[in-house]
Amino acid sequence: MVDARGYSCPTPVVMVQKEVKNGGPDKLEVLVDNQCSVENVTRFGNGCGYQVSVVPEGHDFRLTLTK
Repeated sequence: MVDARGYSCPTPVVMVQKEVKNGGPDKLEVLVDNQCSVENVTRFGNGCGYQVSVVPEGHDFRLTLTK
């Protein structure tokens, strides 16, 4: 789980990139709190071969990256 709430881009993408490089999990959940981060993390995940689903949770978004 990567909790990137409170950070603006590119920090959420860097946090996800670090997790992917540290083990390339088959499934990774990411919490963000702005649309820009949703778009950038989604783009990064897709580029790494993940399918990305986005679920709004109040003011936040839960992204699930799945290989």
